Amino acid sequence: MLAERFPETAETQPELLAHHYTEAGLSTQAIPYWQKAGQRAVEHSANAEAIRHLIKGLSLLTVLPDTPGSLYQELMLQITLGTSLMATKGYAAPEVQRAYTRARELCHQLKDTTRLFPVLLGLWRFYASRAEHKTARELGEQLLSAARHTPEHPMRLLGAHQGLGTTLLYMGEFAPARAHLERGVALYDAQQHRRQALRSGQDAGVVCLGHLAWALWGLGYPGQALQRLREALKLAQELVHPLSLCWAHCLAAIVYQLRREQQEVREQAEEALRLSNEHGFAQLLAQGTLWTGWLQVDQGWEEEGSTQMQEGLAAHRATGAEVYRPYYLALLAEVYGKMDQTKKGLSVLAEALDVVDKTGERFYEADLYRLKGELALQKLSVASYQLSVTSTQHTQHLAPNTQSEAEACFHKAMDIARKQSAKSLELRAVMSLSRLWQQQGKTKEAHEMLSETYNWFTEGFDTKDLQEAKALLEELAL
Repeated sequence: MLAERFPETAETQPELLAHHYTEAGLSTQAIPYWQKAGQRAVEHSANAEAIRHLIKGLSLLTVLPDTPGSLYQELMLQITLGTSLMATKGYAAPEVQRAYTRARELCHQLKDTTRLFPVLLGLWRFYASRAEHKTARELGEQLLSAARHTPEHPMRLLGAHQGLGTTLLYMGEFAPARAHLERGVALYDAQQHRRQALRSGQDAGVVCLGHLAWALWGLGYPGQALQRLREALKLAQELVHPLSLCWAHCLAAIVYQLRREQQEVREQAEEALRLSNEHGFAQLLAQGTLWTGWLQVDQGWEEEGSTQMQEGLAAHRATGAEVYRPYYLALLAEVYGKMDQTKKGLSVLAEALDVVDKTGERFYEADLYRLKGELALQKLSVASYQLSVTSTQHTQHLAPNTQSEAEACFHKAMDIARKQSAKSLELRAVMSLSRLWQQQGKTKEAHEMLSETYNWFTEGFDTKDLQEAKALLEELAL
C-alpha cells in the first residue's frame, strides 16, 4: 500500500496518493485521499484547490456501485464541498444548496444522524444568506434540538446558538437573539474550537461576537456593542483564518456604521475588500464593493459612489444573497437624500420595504420608515422652494399633507422599534418626530418625548446619535 510506504506523504500531500491511485484505476483507494486532500485544502483556505480535489473524488464515485461505503464517502465529499463552495461562490449559491441537499439525502439513506448536524448547519447558512428567514429559523431550531440530544458533542450547541441567534437578529427579535448569541459566546473556547473553524469554513466565536455586538447596539447598548466588536476582531486576527477575519471586518463595518463612525467603517471595509480580493470570497467582495461606494459619497464623490453602491448590490444579489438588502438599500436611499434626489430615495425605500414584507428581515425596518418620513419632508422642502415664486397657495396646501405623512412614518418607526426593544432605532425615530414638532411649535411635547427616551440610556454618550439627542434636548428646553 502506498500509504504504508509513504506515511508522511499520505498525511501532508494526500493528493499525490489520490492521483497515483486514480491513474492506476484504483478508484476505491483514491476517493478517501481526494477527500482528505480537499479537507486539507479547506483548512489552509485554498478553497479553489479544495473544490478540484473534491469534484475529482465525486466523479470517481459515479462508476462505483451504491454501497454503504461509497455512499458514506460521497457524504463526506459533499459536506466538505459545501464548505469550500460557500467561500468561493457565496453562501447562497445554488451549488451550495445542491451539495448540502444531497448530503442530507445521504444522511437519511444511511440513517447517519452523527453527520446530519454539519449538513443542517450548511443548509442554515444557505437559507439565511438568501434571506429565507422562516426556513432558516426552522433549521436553527432543528440544530438546537439536535445539539441538545447529543450532549457528547458540545460544539454542536455552540453552532446551534450561533445559527438561531443570528436568524432572530435578522428578523428583528433583538432580545432573544442576544440571549442565544451570548450563550454561544459563553460556550466558545478558542483552543477547542479553532480546528473546527478551519474545517467548517468560519469561526463560530467570531460570528457570535460580531452579531452580538450588532444586537447590543440595537437594544441600546452601544458601549457594550463596541467592546464585543473589538473582541470579535481580536479573536479573528489571532485565529489567522482569512474567511473568519473577513467576516469580522464586514460585521465591524456594519456596527461602526450604526454607530456613525465613518473612519472606522473605512478601515474595516478596506480590509474586508482586500481579503475578499485576495482569497476570492465572492459574497463578501460584493459587500466590500458596496461599502467602497458608500465611502466615496462621504468624500464628496456622490455620482461615482452611488453607482458603485448599485454595482455592489447587484453583485451581492448575483451570488444568490438577499440578506442585508433592506439595510443596504437604506444606505443608498440616504445617499440619494444627500444628492437631493428624494424621488429616487423614496423609490429605493419602497423596494426595501417590499423586501422586508417578503423575507421577514426586520432588523432595520424601523429606520426604513424613519428615512421615508425624512425624505418626504426633504422632498417638500425642495418643492416649496421651487413653487414659492409661482404658487404659494399650492405649497401651503401641500405642506400639511406631507407633514402628516412624515409624522405617520415616524410614529410607525417608533412603534416597530418599541415592539423590537430596539432602543437605538427608537431614539432616532423620536428625534425625527421631535424635530418636526419643533418646527410646528410643539416644543414642550417634543422635549417630554425625547427626554423620556434619552434618559433611558446609560452608555454610548460619545456616539453621534446620543450627542445629537442631547443637543436637541437643549434646544427644546430654551
